[in-house]
This record gives sequence, structure tokens and C-alpha cells, in this order.
Amino acid sequence: MRVDINCDMGESFGLYRMGNDAGMMPYITQANVACGFHGSDPNHMRSTVALAKRHGVKVGAHVSLPDLTGFGRREMKIDRDELVNIILYQIGALISFLKLEGMALCHLKPHGALYGMAARQEHIAEAVADAAVVYGVPVTGITGTLHEKVYTRRGVGFLPEFFADLEYDDEGHLIITRKHEAVAPELAASRAVAAVRDGTMTTVGGRSLPVRAETVCIHSDTPNAVKIGKAVNFALSQLDVS
Repeated sequence: MRVDINCDMGESFGLYRMGNDAGMMPYITQANVACGFHGSDPNHMRSTVALAKRHGVKVGAHVSLPDLTGFGRREMKIDRDELVNIILYQIGALISFLKLEGMALCHLKPHGALYGMAARQEHIAEAVADAAVVYGVPVTGITGTLHEKVYTRRGVGFLPEFFADLEYDDEGHLIITRKHEAVAPELAASRAVAAVRDGTMTTVGGRSLPVRAETVCIHSDTPNAVKIGKAVNFALSQLDVS
């Protein structure tokens, strides 16, 4: 079994810079590229796809609710059909730049609030699956949630994900913050190893919970992101599963 390392990328917008994509690219295998609704623009989408190609990194669409000001981290009421259109619109933009580089779309990964909503609200997860069916690609998500239930039932493919640089609460829910704080690289690496090798994770309250991880997420906008990427990459490279 191959274990991927994925990272949210291409989230800069105009003159505003977000994350250290160039520094992270050597340590990942999947880039989740923003498609303009929470971050990115045509120039950054094109340059990020080109950067991924140079490093042999697969590209997925990091689709979001239409919330550029709030960086896609604010929930909103939205129906299934409208959300499908919003997601397809974003994928269509990314597909153009992938075709330019002779690359294929690898997967979908909802961003921020959309990711959380799809884990809890069935019509949201179904909308994500509707879009995935169009392109025949799997969707990244969290085990034990509607991500796994809906994407598996719809037959689009489910990529179970673990976040090495974020915390989980005692119920196993991901704790999403507006700003990523620095994380000790050795801690992120040990979390990744435990999730992949042992199938366990430790919550903020010290509970040990089961988890399944075929892809490990690290973020490019964490202050010490490159050190985390290097540590996680090295630790997983030592396992027989990678």
C-alpha cells in the first residue's frame, strides 16, 4: 500500500501570499490546488500546476464554498444542485491548466467549511460525490464520517486522510482554526507514523482513537511548514507501507 502526503497549495491571491508551496513540493506526493473560491487566481493556479509537474506531484482540485474574503472557512446554507455547480465550475478552471501541462486530475478535496459540512450533512456530501462522478476521481476525507459513507456508497472512491499538523477533539473531530500555529516537526512525524502504521491517533484530551490513513495532510501555511514536511516525509519513507 502506498501512503501519499498531500498539501493544500496555490492559495495565494494577487499580491497576497499564502504558504510556502515551493518549499513544500519536494516533500509531498499530492497537491490540493485551490480553484479561486477561497484562494488563488488564474496566475497562481497555472504556476502551481506547473510547479507540481516539475516535481512529479499529482494534482487534485481543492474546491470551496464561494468565500474568498473568509478563506472558505465560513459555513453557509446551500442546496445540493447549487453546490454541484459551484464545484464543477472550480474543477473546470483547474482542468484547463492541467491540460496545458499534460496532466490528469487526481482527486477532489473539499476545503475548510465545505470539508466539515460534507462530513456532517448528507446533501453536501452527495453534491461533492455528484461532481466526482463527472470526472471519475476519488474524494479525500475522514474515516467514520459521511465522507466515507457517501463516497463509498456512490462508488467514486474514498481516500482516508489524517492531518499530521492539526489536533483532533476527543470525539475524533478535526479542530479547524482560522490560523495554523507552529507544530514540532517530530510531533507531526510521530502522529503520521502512528496513524499509518498503527491505525491510531491521540486526541487533545489524550484519548487514543482508531483512524485509517492512506494520505497524510500537512499545510504549507504553518510557520515551520517545510521542517514539518521534511520530517513527515522522512518518517513515512522508513515504513514498509510507503
